[in-house]
Amino acid sequence: MSSIRAPLLAILAILSFVHSAYAQDGFDLIVAGGRIVDGSGNPWYEADVGIVGDRIVRIGDLNSFTAKRRIDATGLTVAPGFIDPHTHALPGVFDVPNAESSLLQGVTTLTDGNDGNSPFPIDEHYAEIAAHKISPNWAVFVGQGTIRDAVIGKDDRKATPAEMSRMKQMVREAMEQGALGISTGLFYVPGSFTPTEEVIELSRIAAEYDGIYISHMREEAAEIIESVNETIRIGVEADIPVQITHHKVIGAKNWGLSKDTLRLVDEARADGIDVTIDQYPYTASQTYITALIPQWAQAGGREQLLARINDPTIQLEVKAAVVDKILFDRGGGHPKNVFISRCTWNPDLEGKSLAELAEARGLAPTPENAAEVVFDIIRGGGAIAVYHAIGAEDVERIMQHPASAIGSDGQVVVFGQGAAHPRQYGSFARVLGYYVRERQVISLEEAVRKMSSASALRLGIRDRGFINTGYFADIAIFNADEVIDKATFENPHQYAVGMKYVLVNGEIVVEEGSHTGRRPGRVLYGPGYVGQSN
Repeated sequence: MSSIRAPLLAILAILSFVHSAYAQDGFDLIVAGGRIVDGSGNPWYEADVGIVGDRIVRIGDLNSFTAKRRIDATGLTVAPGFIDPHTHALPGVFDVPNAESSLLQGVTTLTDGNDGNSPFPIDEHYAEIAAHKISPNWAVFVGQGTIRDAVIGKDDRKATPAEMSRMKQMVREAMEQGALGISTGLFYVPGSFTPTEEVIELSRIAAEYDGIYISHMREEAAEIIESVNETIRIGVEADIPVQITHHKVIGAKNWGLSKDTLRLVDEARADGIDVTIDQYPYTASQTYITALIPQWAQAGGREQLLARINDPTIQLEVKAAVVDKILFDRGGGHPKNVFISRCTWNPDLEGKSLAELAEARGLAPTPENAAEVVFDIIRGGGAIAVYHAIGAEDVERIMQHPASAIGSDGQVVVFGQGAAHPRQYGSFARVLGYYVRERQVISLEEAVRKMSSASALRLGIRDRGFINTGYFADIAIFNADEVIDKATFENPHQYAVGMKYVLVNGEIVVEEGSHTGRRPGRVLYGPGYVGQSN
């Protein structure tokens, strides 16, 4: 009982101090007259929000109180700052520490280390983030692929007992240094070479520290059902909460399978298995061009991949697999659906489809000729591509599921650089403007819940995700009638509009729709962190 009483008394002491501060000297900031959508999913209500320092200390009628600054939120929605559970903001956040593409959507917390790829060691990375100073809050997962690559490399084989022991220790170190949990990219090399049992063993370590397991599953196309079942199995056997990340259904012949994947989630949850989902609101994905290459051909790394695609005999087998992926998987049935979005070694390729690149060579835009283009891109140094192959009805069905949250799967890039996926500029604003206001797929209150408290609770992020007394003042204030994404695939470098003010830890980082240049973001440590508290 004493172990519970001590922290409780400490919390009461802090609240008493804060109460005294605003009672005597007024508030640092009052957000007045807004419609509060508090992150719980409950209906909005009208009230003022009083802030002292980095915390919300009072909600109600604060007309009679003084404040150093007032924001008139009349006619605006006041929501918790949004939490993005899946980004690829590294390394871009070091180049763009203001992270305008996220903040101008109301996103106040970014998480990285997804798809099995993360910084390591975690403590060194967090120190670098803190020293660099960024606008949003920051947290990371530890990547199983990163750990396997460090210990085993890109070989297609099981781990030895000694290697398994070393990988477990690395997960333990990462969790104690503040990782949110463990992520996998079982679609990518070397994660794709990992037996399920190995993932379970590593996830058990993360579970000891109350972390979660978040997974880019092995397959999101024809074998998606098997992949969902594997994810659920990992949750059961590792006794860890699991999140199917950026859940989608790829390939036209597979559209509609979200009915079955969501049924599996419902059945698992009914059996007491803690399974959730996140998604981004677009019908195109973005990843490496090697997503079109079979994983067996990538074993051993880049040099061995090049040897295989340059071998006349092996190349035929690889080419057949690429053609199949263009026709029935990420290619969406035609090379015109695959666009190069980032190519550092030849920026002239950016924004062009595989069909256009084949035609530029005087070739017909067939899958076979597109495969030859893919081989040349890999020879040159690789690229990132956008793949138009996701079913719109599946996107809406997943969004309506009560266990789903919203994320971006987006990068942070230099404005105007490359043919970016619009999700990094528009995911959260798109949900509010297109899916809530225009299509009425979900309610405003439910959308805000999916963008704030759902991820805060899932990731173990304390005192954020709700408009509530005692919580950190991460707040998004927007015009619900105007907020919308502007970024398109044709013109992706456009900021969202309608976000009037954004606060991070009580500081205004967006004012009247423009970034203020302030960088008050903090490292948010995972629940297993053994250092000092946040």
